Amino acid sequence: MKAVVEWQGDVCFEAESGTGHKILMDGPPDHGGRNRGARPMETVLMGLGGCSSFDVVHILGKARQDVTACRCELSAERAEDEIPAVFTKIHLHFVIAGHGLKENHVKRAVELSAEKYCSAAIMLSRGGVEVTHSYSIES
Repeated sequence: MKAVVEWQGDVCFEAESGTGHKILMDGPPDHGGRNRGARPMETVLMGLGGCSSFDVVHILGKARQDVTACRCELSAERAEDEIPAVFTKIHLHFVIAGHGLKENHVKRAVELSAEKYCSAAIMLSRGGVEVTHSYSIES
């Protein structure tokens, strides 16, 4: 896996993945940015949500659950008054919608993502971040 990050001036950077997809990262005005893109740490958090959501939807599909929507709501805490201001806690809450979803399948999908499949969650937790998960089901 490869990526390239290129400075765009001030505190703005454009990142391009090895597959050719681009995102813009920028800082807030009080740090020299113009707020044109997500902050770099926000992209880490969004990547975690995407990685884990992919797993949950895939696992539920293999369990023949009729999923119509999946939303992952993330909240994170960072070390205060420290450099680097690393994540200390991250919570992922999955809101799963579908037809006839079985709670035991949803619970198991979230657990499997957290404990076995989500590379981002496992990497962060091994690095000392407290990563927790919850879920709710909407019909």
